[in-house]
Amino acid sequence: MQTPTSHSLHQQHKGRSPSLTTSVMTLLVVVLSACSTYGPVDRVPAGGFTNSDGTQQDKPLSDLLKWQWQRWRDDLPKPPSLQLQALPVDTASVKSNCSNGRCIKPQALWLGHATVLLQAGGSNLLFDPVFSQRASPVGFLGPKRANPPALKPNDLPYIDAVFISHNHYDHLDKASVLALSQQVGGSPRFFVPLGLATWFQDIGIDNVVELDWWDKGHMSGADIHFVPAHHWSARGLFDRNETLWGGWVATTADGRFYFAGDTGWSDDFASIGARFPGIDLAAIPIGAYAPRWFMGSQHVDPAQAVDIFKAVGAQRAFGMHWGTFELTDESLDQPPRDLAQALENASVSHEDFKVLRLGASMPLR
Repeated sequence: MQTPTSHSLHQQHKGRSPSLTTSVMTLLVVVLSACSTYGPVDRVPAGGFTNSDGTQQDKPLSDLLKWQWQRWRDDLPKPPSLQLQALPVDTASVKSNCSNGRCIKPQALWLGHATVLLQAGGSNLLFDPVFSQRASPVGFLGPKRANPPALKPNDLPYIDAVFISHNHYDHLDKASVLALSQQVGGSPRFFVPLGLATWFQDIGIDNVVELDWWDKGHMSGADIHFVPAHHWSARGLFDRNETLWGGWVATTADGRFYFAGDTGWSDDFASIGARFPGIDLAAIPIGAYAPRWFMGSQHVDPAQAVDIFKAVGAQRAFGMHWGTFELTDESLDQPPRDLAQALENASVSHEDFKVLRLGASMPLR
């Protein structure tokens, strides 16, 4: 399997001519996603799940249409001006890194968007695996990758466990989890938010552990906690907030890792830092934040990502959830620039909160 090579985001946009039809087709994806359904779900609160402060995302359709109109009118997002360089990954080293209950190099690899491979405690842990070309219920509409994932499923080591933050298509991809469930050596264990086990069982995956906020799970080499985020869930028109959302804390002999998932700002991060002191490394979203009037309650911007870093007390962090899918109005290469300014404003070192090249890794400690 070939490893990724340098990839130009600018070339992906050359000749791009957005139209109102494109925006309407994007909305159509949402409509088509109504074909995704769930079986009976236990423990869903009346009215659906809420954030820890009792709120839900409740923007009216008129706001969505207003945003899409403004996006079309202003020809957003603009083509990126910088080239996103993919780092060739030594797949043999990654595959052999963890064995016999230990990892030679405890590390986290950014594979693209919110997909992160953590190698620690002798295990390979995969967060929000999305390897498909589109973040969509259909293969011909919806956000398309601007660059390939740094590793494909066949390039991965044996995955011991998979962690899903929530059910949106750019974080939970049916083809990807099915491929992982069929890996040589047997299916990984899937850790999922409350309400999502039925979805996995309906597609033939039974090795599922469903957790509520602050619940603890365990696997060889790691204690796992599901922690709050400020977001929402839906895969169709009629299942809004019927499954929970959140982030993950993995505590291993090699160190403690925090995966923030997809989130707006909240007081939850101070609580996470208090309950889990000594976070060695965090993966924090830095993209999909514009326009703030529409995205502010569900996606942090880079300045708030730095606030998360400080609130949870992480020693180091890297940015995720950027550079792969055009989900919002900022250019694909804008988040790193905004993060650089935010770090300077907050007097945080760029070495402590990094922007990684696609396929790059950071040591857990």
